[in-house]
Amino acid sequence: MGIYDKTVEVPVKTMVLFFVVDTSASMEGTKIGTLNSAIAEIQSDLKSISEDNADAKIKVATLAFSTGASWMESEPVAAENFRWNYLEAHGVTDLGAACKMLNEKLSRKEGGYMNEVVGSFAPVIFLLSDGYPTDDYKKGLEILKKNTWFQAATKMALAIGEEADMGVLAEFTGKSESVVTANRTGELKRWIRFLTVTSSQIGTQSTVVGYGGDPGKNDQESRSDGEPESKQKQLIEKIQEEKKRMEEEEDGAYGEYGEYGENFEGAEYKMKDVGDIF
Repeated sequence: MGIYDKTVEVPVKTMVLFFVVDTSASMEGTKIGTLNSAIAEIQSDLKSISEDNADAKIKVATLAFSTGASWMESEPVAAENFRWNYLEAHGVTDLGAACKMLNEKLSRKEGGYMNEVVGSFAPVIFLLSDGYPTDDYKKGLEILKKNTWFQAATKMALAIGEEADMGVLAEFTGKSESVVTANRTGELKRWIRFLTVTSSQIGTQSTVVGYGGDPGKNDQESRSDGEPESKQKQLIEKIQEEKKRMEEEEDGAYGEYGEYGENFEGAEYKMKDVGDIF
C-alpha cells in the first residue's frame, strides 16, 4: 500500500448550540406548541450544516427553565442524532437558575459540555422567553458573564409576545440588536429557523480559530480578541437584513417563506395570514 492509499481522518472541532428555553406557565398553549414544532422542523437543517462543514461539527444541548432549570440531555447531542424533546409549560420563570446551570456546563472540567478532545469553537447560545424573571436573575447572570466561554459565545434572544422583558434579554445577549420579537405564530417559527440556521453557519466558520481555554483555569484563549465580536457583528447584520426583508414583504402584502403563515398551503399568501397574535 502506497502513502496515497491511506485514508487520514482530519480531526474537526465542535460547536455546541445551546437552546435556553422558557417553559413557564405563560408559555402554555400556542407559544410552547409553536416553539416545539419550529425547532423539530429545523433538525434536518442542523444536520446538513454539520455534515457539509469540513472544519466543525455541531452538537446541541437544551436547557429548559421554569420553576428551577434542567437539561434535556445528559450531554450535547451530535446534530445528526439530535431529536427535539417536546417541552411542556408550567411554573414560574427562574432565569437566574438557568444562568447558573449554563455557567456550570460552559467548562472543560469534568461534567462540562466544552471538553472535546480536539477542541471547541465558541458556542452559540439562543435564549427564548415570553416574560420576565421571577427569581434573582441578576445574581445568576453576573456569575455567567464572568465565564469566558459565555463571553466568547455568539448570543441571541427571541422575545415571544409583547409581555417579554426586552431589557433582560438585552442584558443576557449584551446587545439589544441581538434581540428580536415575535408576536405571531408565523413570526415565531420564522425567527427560530432563521436565528438557529444563521448562527450555526456563522458559529462554525473556519475563519475563526476555535476557543481552547478553560474558564475555570484561566488558560490562555486560542482566539484573537476581536473574533467573538466579529461573529456577533455578523449575526446582528444578518438579523437587520432579515428584518428589512420582513418589512418589505409586509409592504408588498406577500411573503417568501411558507412557514411564515400558520395555515399556508399554496405558493403565495398574504401577510394578514401570518398566524394568531399571542
